[in-house]
Amino acid sequence: MMQIEEKDSYRISLLHLGFRPFFLFGTMFSLIVVALWLWILSYGGWLATSELTVFQWHAHEMLYGYTLAVIAGFLLTAVGNWTGKRTISGFFLFLLLMLWLTARAMPFIEYPQAMLVMASLDVAFNLSLAVAILIPILQVRQWKHLAIWSKLVFLLAGNVLFYLGLFNMLDNGIQMGIYTGLYIVLSLIMLMGRRVIPFFIEKGVGEPVTIKNYRWLDLSSLFLMLAFIVLEVFVVMPGWATIIAAILALLHGIRLCGWYAKGIWKKQLIWILYLGYAWIVIGFALRALSGWFDVNPMLSVHAFAYGAIGMITIGMMARVALGHTGRDVFNPPKGLTFMFILMFMGGIVRVLLPLFFPDKTSTWIFVSQLFWIISFAEFVFIYASMLIKPRVDGKYG
Repeated sequence: MMQIEEKDSYRISLLHLGFRPFFLFGTMFSLIVVALWLWILSYGGWLATSELTVFQWHAHEMLYGYTLAVIAGFLLTAVGNWTGKRTISGFFLFLLLMLWLTARAMPFIEYPQAMLVMASLDVAFNLSLAVAILIPILQVRQWKHLAIWSKLVFLLAGNVLFYLGLFNMLDNGIQMGIYTGLYIVLSLIMLMGRRVIPFFIEKGVGEPVTIKNYRWLDLSSLFLMLAFIVLEVFVVMPGWATIIAAILALLHGIRLCGWYAKGIWKKQLIWILYLGYAWIVIGFALRALSGWFDVNPMLSVHAFAYGAIGMITIGMMARVALGHTGRDVFNPPKGLTFMFILMFMGGIVRVLLPLFFPDKTSTWIFVSQLFWIISFAEFVFIYASMLIKPRVDGKYG
């Protein structure tokens, strides 16, 4: 734990560490975005700008809005612990939050240059976050963390591609930006998941377990994921991308089997991450099936987005917020079980039911979005006071 002098503390606990404002505002934002998306699909709602379609807005904001907010909160907190150096807090954390928050509002402002302002603020946020994470890493020369930091650089590049496409400066830039963001986030989940999920299982199930990790699997999945991104997004060779997706499904399935312990089902803060990672396997399997059979490719996208990203982000936020506010992660709030089950069921409704009952897809979308809204509303209800108030043990953080 970093030692913080009393004179360096801030009265506003919300600005002590990055997880506090970004988890709180990120989850509230996801509630708003999904509720608006549901309204738009059901009643034909609108955006103030005509440059951005509602489908582009939904995809972009769930990735570069909600998900990147969670990543920002997690890394600003974790990197401080890893390096022993305090990351930005107080006024500078507030400025970073305002960059992110103001960019999110721009599609609803009737102003001719709203999208240009949004792009400027959004890219400035990406760049500022990358710099804020890089500084403590350089200070202590922990070069191993540059692999994680590089994902922020790729997300910055993906966001730039999106806006270049939006302003007609790059053909297919919007699609490249969205899918780059999706797959880089998945890459970050794979990297961080390999670090933390086995550790959480070993320390948290309350019984001796044997976790199996394979160096060959770690390296091969890394290079294959890079090849998949290139072939799926940039070079566009769907045949080869399909084969690689099938191999990645197999590799990550093997990884999950090596992590399995029957005790995980007694610990909701563990099984939410385990099942969230399982959606990565399902996503790659569906992507492979869509290349060989008549399977909607958007099912794999939502297996990744709703299933993997949705479950893992809400699970990590639930755990990090408890630990970094001085609470016991082994005795979490009872309401988490319902919240996590609802998220898992939402993934099944959004991804698997349309696979078998495609004629009811609009119904499955509506129900899954309701499940998302209820789950995140419960998160805000349980965690808002924790994120706003000081740590229960009186420490800074």
